[in-house]
Amino acid sequence: MGDSGGDATTSDNPVSKLDFSDPLLGMAMDLKKSEICGVWKCAMTLALKTKNKFGFIDKTIVKDTTNEVLSNQWERCNSVVLSWILGSISEELYLGQVFSTIASEIWDELKETYDRIDGSMVFNLHQKINSLTQNGITLSEYYHSLNSLWKQFDAMVEIPDNSDELKAHHAMIKLMQFLMGLDDSYHSLRSAILTTEPLPSVKTAYSILSREESHRITSQHTFKKPPASAFNAKITANQNYNNQNISVKGRGPNPNLKCTKC
Repeated sequence: MGDSGGDATTSDNPVSKLDFSDPLLGMAMDLKKSEICGVWKCAMTLALKTKNKFGFIDKTIVKDTTNEVLSNQWERCNSVVLSWILGSISEELYLGQVFSTIASEIWDELKETYDRIDGSMVFNLHQKINSLTQNGITLSEYYHSLNSLWKQFDAMVEIPDNSDELKAHHAMIKLMQFLMGLDDSYHSLRSAILTTEPLPSVKTAYSILSREESHRITSQHTFKKPPASAFNAKITANQNYNNQNISVKGRGPNPNLKCTKC
């Protein structure tokens, strides 16, 4: 190997022989800046796994100390992952981590410092779930907002779904939370769902209610009030008819009639 050990154009360069899916090949990534939280961690983990780079975080991709070219390539990819992490956090956190050099170390520090889960976090999220109501928004907006909170809660508390009974229990809790937050206009349909045996899943309940919402919207468009012009024409015709009756019934006194008693 020549003195330009990092030259990727030479045929004997190990980097040029790497498969496209090899984690030592860099790729671009575009992530939005955000605060460190469960959502950020899930999004970042998914992005890194998509790029086959999560091994730089969980330390399963180790630096090759026997080959200088692969060692340099590891350094390059580590820097790429590091830049992705720094590019996805807020400016305040960025200033505190910009001098870090190992991607796994900054990940562990951010996780330990900002991704702690305590009782207050669980309480606040559970409170959001149980206090969320439809309150006039569309059924779709309400369902997807609640579904997002459920996913955050499941990821936070890591509920072990190791039995069919436990899964059925959590499915029932979600169904009850969803039905409790519905507007009163769905009262009769909610009662029908609750008396169904066995109880449907929350997705099935949403599908039933969504069809009802679509039917109501269609009905509102079908049975519209008559146009204002036609309504006014009807009022005018009624007024003319009433005026004619008044002119007939309310005639003045006959001048040819005289009272002989006065």
